[in-house]
Amino acid sequence: MIFVIVILFAIAGFAVSSRLKSKFKKYSQTPLQANLSGAEIAKLMLADNNISDVQVVCVEGQLTDHYNPANRTVNLSPDVYYGRNAASAAVASHECGHAVQHATSYTWLNLRSTLVPIQHSAGKILNIVLIASLFGGFALGLPIPFIGYIVVGSYSVITLFTIVTLPVEFDASSRALAWVKTRNIVTPSEYEMSKDALKWAAMTYVVAALASITTLAYYIMVFFGGRD
Repeated sequence: MIFVIVILFAIAGFAVSSRLKSKFKKYSQTPLQANLSGAEIAKLMLADNNISDVQVVCVEGQLTDHYNPANRTVNLSPDVYYGRNAASAAVASHECGHAVQHATSYTWLNLRSTLVPIQHSAGKILNIVLIASLFGGFALGLPIPFIGYIVVGSYSVITLFTIVTLPVEFDASSRALAWVKTRNIVTPSEYEMSKDALKWAAMTYVVAALASITTLAYYIMVFFGGRD
C-alpha cells in the first residue's frame, strides 16, 4: 500500500511539475510592457516595503528561486533574474513576498522557520528507523509499538511542516500579485499570466502536503489501527 501511495503521488507531482514548467515556458515568451527584469522588480518591491537589508542575487539552475531568511537574500534563477516577462515578474515578486513576511514577522513563516531544524531531525530519525526495520530491526527485538511511535511521531512533524508551508506560500503569492497590480508592474493580461503561474507553483506544495497527510494516515493505520 505504501508503494501505491508513493507512486500515485509521484505521478501527481510529476504532472503538476510538468504543467508548471509548461506555464513558465509559455509566459516567459511574453515580454513585459514595463520592460523590467526580475532583479529590477525584486529590488523595487523590497524598496517599496522599506526593506534595505535584503540582497537580490542570481543562482544557478531552473526554478531554483527562493528566499533565504538566514542570510537575507532573494535568490533568483538566471531566467528570472534577467527575464523581462510575466513569468519572471511573478517569481521575483513572490520571493520578495517572503522577504516582506520575514520583515513583518509573519506568524506562519516564523512557525515554519522554527520547524525547519526539527523537520530535518525527524527525517533523519525516520530514515534510520525504517532502514533498521528493513534490515533486521524487528528481528533484534524492537517492539512494534515502539517503532510505530517513532515513525508516526517523526512523520507527524514532517506533515506539520508541509501543512504550515501552505499559508506561507499562498500569502507570499497574494502579496506579490497585489503589489505588481497596484504598482502597475504588469498589464491586466500580464497579471492573469502571473496569477496562473503562481497558482501552479502553489499546487506543488498542495500535492506535497496531501502526499504527506496520506502517508501519515497509512502509518497510523498500520501501527495503531488494529490487526484483527
